[in-house]
Amino acid sequence: MRAALVQMSAGEDVAGNLARTEALLEAAKRERADVVCLQECFNTWFFAQRIDARAQGLAEPVDGQSVTRMRAAARRLGLFLVVPFYERAMAGELYNTALLVDDGGEIVGSYRKHHLPMSSHFNEKFYFRPGNTGFPVFDTPHGRIGIMICYDRHFPESARALGLGGAEYVFVPTATTTRGYSRSVWETELRAHAIANGFYVAGVNRVGVELESTYYGASVFIDPIGEIIAQAGDGEEVLVADLAPARLEEVRSVWPFYRDRRPDAYAALVRP
Repeated sequence: MRAALVQMSAGEDVAGNLARTEALLEAAKRERADVVCLQECFNTWFFAQRIDARAQGLAEPVDGQSVTRMRAAARRLGLFLVVPFYERAMAGELYNTALLVDDGGEIVGSYRKHHLPMSSHFNEKFYFRPGNTGFPVFDTPHGRIGIMICYDRHFPESARALGLGGAEYVFVPTATTTRGYSRSVWETELRAHAIANGFYVAGVNRVGVELESTYYGASVFIDPIGEIIAQAGDGEEVLVADLAPARLEEVRSVWPFYRDRRPDAYAALVRP
């Protein structure tokens, strides 16, 4: 698989964000990418910094302008796309969602973010319902793809569920700021998921300043032994990497963690 991560800034002008995203997708295509992942809530600024009921109006249905335009771009460019957006399933039922769109513009499936933070600048429980999709893994001609969204990455159970589902490539769209501990653990957490589960991990972050938050970028590709393959800086960038499927087999034959698991001993992990 040749994959790309689109790391960009976003403002309050959705139409402008969509136009810039499409230009960056064209750049990814020129780099011969097969699969491209966009950042969390790619088409808007990250509104969950503040509690404001008006921002719930940014949610769109699956057939709204943002997904429709990305489906058309996927079809035109021949790309598989991970499209994270603010989903309006129905009135009052809003999710932080990522769709997988195939190179014909068809929706392969969706994932809804399970873990929702609530803190001074991440008021996500106000904006989103917890995900109800489970942790699906999608079969594609380029490999088996799983998705976690931002805060999900702090929970090793998310990554393990994807690994048990057969994921080979896990994309992690985020909106991660310089606030708190995040920058200190960004690579470390993603590397740990790759090592523990024997799959590739690709984390994509946004950049720029929105209200009181600064987004540091540093989007990254990590191989199944936790080595960083490629990493972006702190500006807008299309990061591209080749993710060889043979590496998966090589690593899993040396580290057969799935063979040696003891699920009969793990009951405490799923107690409330």
